Amino acid sequence: MVRARPVHAGMTALFARLFDDAALFPPGNAPMAEAVPAWLRREGDLVGPFVLPWARLPEVGVHLDAAGPPLDLALIAAPADLPAAAGRIADHPGLRLVAVEAPVAVGADQVRSVVRTTAALPPDVTVAVEVPRTGGRDEVLDALAGSGCRAKLRTGGLRPDLFPSPAELAGTIRACVARGIAFKCTAGLHNAIRHDEHHGFLNVLLAASDPGSAETQLLRTDATAMAAEVRGWSPSDITRVRSVFTSFGTCDVAEPVHDLVRLGLLPERISA
Repeated sequence: MVRARPVHAGMTALFARLFDDAALFPPGNAPMAEAVPAWLRREGDLVGPFVLPWARLPEVGVHLDAAGPPLDLALIAAPADLPAAAGRIADHPGLRLVAVEAPVAVGADQVRSVVRTTAALPPDVTVAVEVPRTGGRDEVLDALAGSGCRAKLRTGGLRPDLFPSPAELAGTIRACVARGIAFKCTAGLHNAIRHDEHHGFLNVLLAASDPGSAETQLLRTDATAMAAEVRGWSPSDITRVRSVFTSFGTCDVAEPVHDLVRLGLLPERISA
């Protein structure tokens, strides 16, 4: 059992907006009527935007709070659908587009299409393109390099084959860092520490900090030592790591926060 330790003040900065709210997605599959109000009730700055497929945008409006803050959206949309989607969001006072996530690109042409389509978006809207887990990975990453777009790395799913091995994920992390591409992750990162085939998000943070030892970091399960290492990061270390690994989608934001509290990396009374 991991004993709680005093929380370093910089730890909340390390985990700020690390957890994108993917409540609609499996295995959570939360109803829209529960997921949207839950995001709007959140306090603090641990949780990032609400991840929403473009096709479900019409369902959102009825659940918004007219007197409350806007719903920050990370919209999953293909380039062809993005102009209409962005226009509808811009016209709605209860919605704010903060991120766009494009489906998996199999080649450079699709990346260039995303870059062209998103060029008209406000500069503070981040854009991520899902990277294929095939031989086309490097072509896609080469096209992303210098574009200002992020890579989206799939780290799990509902089937075992959707979980990349530590060697595969480490190679992709190194490939991103070598090209100066920030990345976010999607699926499978439910807990801080690696277990079974599931990658741990603390492992990924450590891999982003030291890409040369990424596979070793992804395989670690020594929770106490890992927490101590992260706790020792300076503010500049935190800024550097988060500029590489920006966030990940989770269908239950309370689960990763609970892990961090248990590890002594966040205070017990912090809210997700």
